[in-house]
Amino acid sequence: MFELTGGDTVFLALAALLILAVFLGVRIVPQSEKHVVERFGRLRAVLGPGINIIVPFIDRVAHRVSVLERQLPSTKQDAITADNVLVQVETSVFYRITEPEKTVYRIRDIDGAIATTVTGIVRAEIGKMELDQVQSNRSGLIHTIQENLASVVDDWGIEVTRAEILDVNLDEATRAAMLQQLNAERARRAQVTEAEGRKRAVELSADADLYAAEQQAKAKRITAEAEAYATSVIAEAIARNGLEAAQYQVALRQVEALTEVGKGAGKQTVLLPAAALDAFTDAFGLLKGRM
Repeated sequence: MFELTGGDTVFLALAALLILAVFLGVRIVPQSEKHVVERFGRLRAVLGPGINIIVPFIDRVAHRVSVLERQLPSTKQDAITADNVLVQVETSVFYRITEPEKTVYRIRDIDGAIATTVTGIVRAEIGKMELDQVQSNRSGLIHTIQENLASVVDDWGIEVTRAEILDVNLDEATRAAMLQQLNAERARRAQVTEAEGRKRAVELSADADLYAAEQQAKAKRITAEAEAYATSVIAEAIARNGLEAAQYQVALRQVEALTEVGKGAGKQTVLLPAAALDAFTDAFGLLKGRM
C-alpha cells in the first residue's frame, strides 16, 4: 500500500490550494452582467464582461447586476389638470443600469423608487396643462417626463431609455361633456364648410357672368370695328368713284334680298311693291353699266 510522506502531503496541499486560488481568483462575467467586487466589505472594483482576476480569499463578488433593459410594471396615478379635471394616467418606464456601484450602494428598491418618482413628475407636469393640451400634446409630455426622470435617477447609476403614457382615462361625466363638445364642434365645422361652399358657388357664378359680359363686349367691339371698316371702305369707294358706286352697292343688296325671299320651299306667291321692280331696273342698269 502506498504511503504519503510529509513532503508529499505538503505538495498536495499546496497544489489543492493553488487550484482553489485559481478557481476563486478567475471570474468569468457574462455579457449581460456586471459584478461588484468588495474587499473586506469595501468597494474594490466593478468587473466587466469577459475574464477577470481578483485576489482570492480577500476579494469577493458581492453583487451580480444585470445590465439588460428593464421595464417597470405599468402603473396608474391620479392627477388634476390646470382646468381642474381629474384624470388617471397609465405610464410605463424602460431603464437599464449603467453604473452598478451607484445602484447597489445608493438605492435599495430600484423599481419602487422609479415608480414613486414617475408619479410625482406626472402629477406636477399635468398640473401645469389643461385637459386639451394633455390629450393633444402627449408626445411633449412624455419627453418632459423622461427628461425630468433622467435627471433624478442619474445619481443612482440608471439610464432611462424610454417613457410611455399608455392611456389617459377620464370619469364618465367628463367623457360625456367632451363628447357633447366634440359633436358641437363637428356641427360648427359642417356649417362653416357649407357656408364656404355657398360663398364659392356665388364667386364662381359671378366670375362666369363677368366672363360672359367680357366676351359679349368683345364681340360687340369686333362687330363695330368690322362695320366701321366696311363703312370706311364704302366711303373710300364713294370718294373715289362718286355716287354711282354707292347706288350700285344699294341696288346689289336689293337684288340679293329679293333673291332670298324667293327661295322658300313649295309654291308660293310673292307680292312686290312697285318700288321693288324699280330697284330691279336700277340694279340691272347699273350692272349693265359695269359689264
